[in-house]
Amino acid sequence: MKSTLIILVMIITSIFVFGYTSFADKKETMDDDMAGLSVATFAGGCFWCTESDFEKVDGVKDAVSGYTGGKEKNPTYREVSGGSTGHTEAIQVYYDPMVVTYNKLLDVFWRHINPTDPGGQFVDRGLQYRSEIFYHDEVQKNLATASKKALAASMVFDKPIVTSITKFEIFYPAEAYHQDYHKKSSLRYKFYRAGSGRDKFLEKTWKNQKIHTNASMADDQKSMSMVPWSKPDEMEIKKKLTPLQFRVTQKDGTERPFKNKYWDNKKEGIYVDIVSGEPLFSSTDKYVSGTGWPSFVRPLEPDHVIEKSDNSLFMVRTEVRSKYADSHLGHLFEDGPKPTGLRYCINSASLRFVLRENLEKEGYEKYLEKF
Repeated sequence: MKSTLIILVMIITSIFVFGYTSFADKKETMDDDMAGLSVATFAGGCFWCTESDFEKVDGVKDAVSGYTGGKEKNPTYREVSGGSTGHTEAIQVYYDPMVVTYNKLLDVFWRHINPTDPGGQFVDRGLQYRSEIFYHDEVQKNLATASKKALAASMVFDKPIVTSITKFEIFYPAEAYHQDYHKKSSLRYKFYRAGSGRDKFLEKTWKNQKIHTNASMADDQKSMSMVPWSKPDEMEIKKKLTPLQFRVTQKDGTERPFKNKYWDNKKEGIYVDIVSGEPLFSSTDKYVSGTGWPSFVRPLEPDHVIEKSDNSLFMVRTEVRSKYADSHLGHLFEDGPKPTGLRYCINSASLRFVLRENLEKEGYEKYLEKF
């Protein structure tokens, strides 16, 4: 009897030891898999969808669905979906920074949500489905802030970008049945996604958009982000511009003097390219030339205003065009007032005016110091 008891104890002990060793080996393997990886946290509405979208990105090793942004500890799906916890559905992204940069992840994030919706995402309503970026350090904070401002300054959305950028606190993984839902319950997932309106919105929004991104590691280290100044294709430009704006910017046309939008505008702010949004001129450099067109003594951003020789109409003139959109802006003359003696004679149809009080909201806050 005693020998039997000893054998039983040995068996139980060996099972425990083997089980502990297996768990330790598994944990060590998991730790090895995560070694060298960086972490990013995003909320983009239904975490089934955001997890699926990010797992397709090269360099992303894993995307985990969960909850963050609230105060309640260890929340359940039922509690979070009820909207009382303050948490939002989110994903934790584990990625190899040698393969994919945080900038690239930001680009993926913006292109898979509606950042102008303050009440949820697509068919899912409520703050528990809000879009939000949770930064883990100051580098991520700076990159996320820069990318949000760049997106706001682009022509992709005609509404304010309301996605919040918040310091990361804690992430609670969701229940096991939510993880990899797009794989384990693919038919249900596809049915939900098709009916949510997400893909229809993304297709309509990003079709023909060609916003450039700087996703190199060097750019990440320099806290660079999305470069917003780009020229859409002709069909997209036609959709966005009036016939007069299209004729002036794309066909080198000229609008009528004294019959245009900004020739006598006296408000404070900056003038940006109507096509790309790149900053061009400031109201602080605008003066009354008597010609009937907006006139400036200097550009706000000299690098954004390109000079070209113009021999049309049997004259030799200096044409000015925007750098990134290549929009025809107007002409440069040497009959302006001091201190430059220059007159940048610009078509209102080539410009969009941003009021001083709207500069920060639209991503141009660096120019506030001019006023």
